[in-house]
Amino acid sequence: MTHESFGQRCGRVLRHWRSSKADAQRAFPDSTLEAVAQAITAGEQTHRGEVRFIVEKSLPTDEVWDGVTNRQRALALFADYGVWDTEDNCGVLIYVNLAEHKVDIVADRGIDRKIDAATWQAVCRTMTEGFRQGNYRDATLAAIEQVNTLLRTHFPANGARPNELPDSPIML
Repeated sequence: MTHESFGQRCGRVLRHWRSSKADAQRAFPDSTLEAVAQAITAGEQTHRGEVRFIVEKSLPTDEVWDGVTNRQRALALFADYGVWDTEDNCGVLIYVNLAEHKVDIVADRGIDRKIDAATWQAVCRTMTEGFRQGNYRDATLAAIEQVNTLLRTHFPANGARPNELPDSPIML
């Protein structure tokens, strides 16, 4: 929960309410989502991590009103989509909240022990800086490549393994 004034809370609700599905589709058209899926699939061939990418046009109004933060929402989605449920505890969620222009990365405990928060924040900045310029596709693909490089460094592939989580992005 955040400690927002009534006016701040109302402004936040309005920002989320005005965020449309069409805005999300312009930022992440099918061609971009397919490129994201391909980048995740290719990266997972080189490391033991499992990457999920979720874009949400806006939070549900009740969650905005209750002051749910971007990080809290990312943690909830990490659980809801089973990103934590991988054999090597190597799941990573990249969560994009379009209404707030924020990105959060949640890494499972196996990864969290080796990659610090500052490193993840740098990956998030790659995306948010690109998003500010309207460059959603390239910024997202660059961030996924950074995630793949980190996972390849700390969790290199060790032979064939099953794909534990779907590679396709989720649009909420």
